[in-house]
Amino acid sequence: MRIVRHIKQLLGQEARGRVVFRTGDLRKLFDIPAQQISRVISLLVEERVLVRATKGVYVNILRPAALGHIDEHIARAMRRGEHNYVSLESALSEYGMISQIPLRLTVMTTGRRGVYGTPFGTIEFVHTARSIPDILASTIDAGRPLPFASKEAACRDLRRVGRNVELLEAVDEAPFE
Repeated sequence: MRIVRHIKQLLGQEARGRVVFRTGDLRKLFDIPAQQISRVISLLVEERVLVRATKGVYVNILRPAALGHIDEHIARAMRRGEHNYVSLESALSEYGMISQIPLRLTVMTTGRRGVYGTPFGTIEFVHTARSIPDILASTIDAGRPLPFASKEAACRDLRRVGRNVELLEAVDEAPFE
């Protein structure tokens, strides 16, 4: 009977636009002792209510339609407390500045770098030492879970990282819109 209560709590969070949770979030939401949370999460995963995205991060999949930009929600949960934004190949592809469609979400972060495979796609974090004011000035709130790099910032980030720079050669001659 307790599982029904937990499902209702998850549905209440979904109504607020929240579908990705860290283990600590679930413990607080369900208001259960720390030693019981892994058992409850295992049960919810077994019942196909939650999917483990990566270590300590879970996705409520009761209503798949609510899962827009789920990879960005997961990235935000993975690097909570850090400044993160979509950039590099992911941003440049969406801007139409490169013709390739990236196979992973590329996120600049003030946290540690790393590549993580999830059931919802691969997420790559690339560390940046840029200042917080500089990050805020060069990103856009696109109404998505993560801020989005401006065209100029995404190009600058790609050059700074030093990979796939050849994708920008044609862009160098064309002015920004």
